[in-house]
Amino acid sequence: MADTITFGKVTAVPIAPVRGKGYWASVITRLVHDPVAMAALAVILTIVLAAIFAPYLGLADPYRGSILRRLRPIGFTGYPFGSDELGRDMLTRLIYGGRLSLVMGVTPVLLAFFVGSTTGIVAAYIGGWVNMVVMRVIDVFFAFPSVLLAIALSGALGAGIVNSIVSLTIVFIPQIARIAEAVTTQTRNRDFVEAARISGAGTLTIIRVHVLGNVLGPIFVYATSLISVSMILSSGLSFLGLGVKPPDPEWGLMLNTLRTAIYSQPLVAALPGAMIFMTSISFNLFSDGLRTAMEVRQ
Repeated sequence: MADTITFGKVTAVPIAPVRGKGYWASVITRLVHDPVAMAALAVILTIVLAAIFAPYLGLADPYRGSILRRLRPIGFTGYPFGSDELGRDMLTRLIYGGRLSLVMGVTPVLLAFFVGSTTGIVAAYIGGWVNMVVMRVIDVFFAFPSVLLAIALSGALGAGIVNSIVSLTIVFIPQIARIAEAVTTQTRNRDFVEAARISGAGTLTIIRVHVLGNVLGPIFVYATSLISVSMILSSGLSFLGLGVKPPDPEWGLMLNTLRTAIYSQPLVAALPGAMIFMTSISFNLFSDGLRTAMEVRQ
């Protein structure tokens, strides 16, 4: 039994120091022990690796079709996932389509993360009229639903991959900036920030050393949850003809071109939608697991 120390009527029992792994090491440990998050991560990595190494998998040409073999069912000889309306191999199109779908889903969130985080953190730390002006501008974007805003921006900029990415980035910047402003406002009033300010530390030093380490985690977790939304919106833009243009393989565009085959080959026509759903739900589940792993309980 540990030695006791008596102060008057109060008896204290010394507690042996606990050797912690560090915050991020503990986050990784909790995440690894989350089977749902790990399963979602495995699905994401499989799709990403298949898309990256598609040219080395010995697949058929994703652009080469055959009118004689159009709309073959799943399991047909030489076409394990069937063929599309032009006789192109669906398995190949789905794997190559993951490239553009992932790029259009992840890139806007990454760009919005950097721009939105910077905007929200600076506005919250400076405060005053700067914060008020930035937040009022952000409120203007929140007046429009994300889907309608993305369609309007893409329609104004024109169809294309770059314009779709720009449109979705503009849609997500206000959302991330709002979260960044909220968590920074809470952090800037903490005692350690006040102590750093009183000790004479500069604004950039305080933001870099004391603020960023405490706010980037929640912002990053929220940003990962937007990837699934971004993939759905980007696929929707391609479905409407505002994103990827034929004949490039992309899941939303494939849904559009296969919509006429919904009655003759419904399973083949549903494959791109199944890929969108599976990838989106995987990003959602992984984001939930990451948020749970990053929770710090007192």
